[in-house]
Amino acid sequence: MFETDGNSLDPKDWDDFRHQAHKMLDDMLDYSQNLRNQHVWQAMPPAVQNHLRALLPEHDLAQAHDFFMKYVLPYAVGNAHPRFMGWVHGGGTPIGMVAEMLAAGLNANVGGRNQAPVEIERQLTRWVIELFHFPETASGLFVTGTSMANLMGCLCARTQIIGSAVREKGLPSHLTLTAYTSTSAHVCIEQAMDICGLGSQSLRKISVNDAYQMDINLLAQRIAADKQSGKTPFLVVATVGSVDVGAIDNLNAIADLCQREEIWFHVDGAFGALAMLVPTLSPYLEGIERADSIAFDFHKWGQVPYDAGFILVRNGQIQERTFTSPASYLQRQTRGLSGNSPWPCDLGIDLSRSFRALKTWFTLSVYGKEKLANVILHTCTLANYLKSCIENHADQLELVAPVSLNIVCFRYLFDLKIINQLNTELILQLQESGYVAPSSIMLENKIAIRAAIVNHRTTHQDIDCLISFVLAFGKKLSVSVN
Repeated sequence: MFETDGNSLDPKDWDDFRHQAHKMLDDMLDYSQNLRNQHVWQAMPPAVQNHLRALLPEHDLAQAHDFFMKYVLPYAVGNAHPRFMGWVHGGGTPIGMVAEMLAAGLNANVGGRNQAPVEIERQLTRWVIELFHFPETASGLFVTGTSMANLMGCLCARTQIIGSAVREKGLPSHLTLTAYTSTSAHVCIEQAMDICGLGSQSLRKISVNDAYQMDINLLAQRIAADKQSGKTPFLVVATVGSVDVGAIDNLNAIADLCQREEIWFHVDGAFGALAMLVPTLSPYLEGIERADSIAFDFHKWGQVPYDAGFILVRNGQIQERTFTSPASYLQRQTRGLSGNSPWPCDLGIDLSRSFRALKTWFTLSVYGKEKLANVILHTCTLANYLKSCIENHADQLELVAPVSLNIVCFRYLFDLKIINQLNTELILQLQESGYVAPSSIMLENKIAIRAAIVNHRTTHQDIDCLISFVLAFGKKLSVSVN
């Protein structure tokens, strides 16, 4: 099928390649269409693991496709499946899949230069600016995910407090910077402090209230104490859709505090920020428009295929001062390929960047904001339905945390002496069954079954299925220990 006597990697027989490529696309469309007939997840048998750990084989395209279908597709994590509820993973869409194929075919490096893919990303940035009611002077960038976006927000905050000279001279020896977030915040906030060279011990983790929101009074007290001891508070990270229970911090109260103390206000809105699309949910995010920066993912509630994270910065000049790195091979002109400055690489860490914006553009353009908003609202409706199902089985099941958005944490009521042990075993058995796939979480010393409902394919029947299997497996475990 491919040339063997030349340097080109293009097919020798384009018709043969086209036939095989169509078959590969059809197989993935069949997979998507028939997800409900498949296991959510299944463990790799030893033979499959050994095969995947062998030396890299040499295959033609048909053999490589067969390898994928036999050894890869059946053993993925399963987040496309409607009964995958383990983590906050989007389900992806056929539209996003074919858009990704177009982007791969184009093979654009969207680090910069005068090209249409850069304009597509800028168009989406303008849409994000409008969504969050940011000023026109704001800037944004597609990144791998919110972990990277949170790191970038931290670096922007560092520039704001110290200036861009920190990039050359490092941190002044007399200055100790401190940052603040809640105990429910994602671990990537701590990682960001580490990578920024500030040290994870410089991050103050503030306790949460009964609604799992950062305690504002404790936050204010800790900031005051740090200032009193000569430290310099420079960053507060609020959470919109906490990783544990989906809680939303009091954004206006945090914004007020940051404004008084002249501290950078960053929002980790990994999945929750896109609640701004939903008229009945957006009031819970009041104050997000006052943030200095927002990090979120299109690949979660936005259902865009992985990966498609985003960082939005109120002051575009701060973002550019934080990341731009002039070099002779990146010289700019007013016309030609080197025009169209500033480039995306001036706003972030990566020079080599994939065309993430295209699959996002297709998703928003083809489905529209209203359809995506309905998907988000539906997942929250399903979470409340799951909550009611748990309450209807109060003799066997118990909610472990309040339901804020689309995450439900509950447990089976085994004997209290072994309740954590048996709930852990119950979750493992549910996953290994292939029928449903929740995850586990520890909340206030209680192991809980965590159902994160993110997939647009999930229905009330899938929630009924989860409940029925939890009850059945839980009853069987109860009998086995008595």
